[in-house]
Amino acid sequence: MSRSEGSPGFVEHDRVRIVMVTGSDARGWLNDLVTGPVGSLESGETTRSLLLTPTGRIRADFTVADPGDGSTLILLQRADHPDAIDALLAPYVLSSHVELSDESERLVVFSVLGVEGTPVASEGMRVLTPSMLGPGSDFLVDRSMAPQVARSLSSSVPAADADSLERWRLEAGVPLFGTDFEPGALPAEAGLESAIDFTKGCFLGQESVAKVLNLGHPQTALVTLRAATDAGRGEGVYADATEVGTITSAAVAAGGTILLARVRWDASREALSLGNGTPLERRSVKGPETET
Repeated sequence: MSRSEGSPGFVEHDRVRIVMVTGSDARGWLNDLVTGPVGSLESGETTRSLLLTPTGRIRADFTVADPGDGSTLILLQRADHPDAIDALLAPYVLSSHVELSDESERLVVFSVLGVEGTPVASEGMRVLTPSMLGPGSDFLVDRSMAPQVARSLSSSVPAADADSLERWRLEAGVPLFGTDFEPGALPAEAGLESAIDFTKGCFLGQESVAKVLNLGHPQTALVTLRAATDAGRGEGVYADATEVGTITSAAVAAGGTILLARVRWDASREALSLGNGTPLERRSVKGPETET
């Protein structure tokens, strides 16, 4: 396992909720509630997913993983989210054969990003792909193993710093809950249509999501952009000298700034610029860029 040029390395997460969903009904029950393709997950696979209100607005953003333990699924959610996913899901258990347990004190997650070669699991380690951070893999281990795993990873890849992680996220075009969108946003506003399985039978808020998809559009859209100059979160985005949006995330990369911005839907396809007139180039997300 070796690091790719320009990649951030590994992260030991100290603020991630790790919730086990167990029981004979676990997979079907969760699949009927959340947006992601839980029913088709295979061993070691993950999917970003959402829990929506009946009107199709985001209540929670999290990763669902199949660790390969039969009827068990794992939910990974950043602990700074205001509502814990197990607390939100608990009222729906009712008579289903499902148990929710928070294992955050017992387990820890490592994310390994930008690594050449497929990570190999050792005893007591589950490898989950893709990572909850985007392109990459996650290692789920017992907390007692964390020092050993950190030493092993640091022998081949560095620990990632905050700046490199943010650049990695924006290069991959991954929107962040609480930064690029807030609780109550529509998935289409948050750029999270990819977290929705439109082919499965049902999930909470499905009818409202389908109406937005087929009959209309949200008021705003999240767009991936690039500026050939400095730009920062909170700056305005303009079309024809009129402010139409705001930068929600920004990171320095390859002689400029890559960013996400929330803009009015009617301006989302227009030529955009910063307040000083610097043009903003639309980016097609193809994964992290390489410094030259």
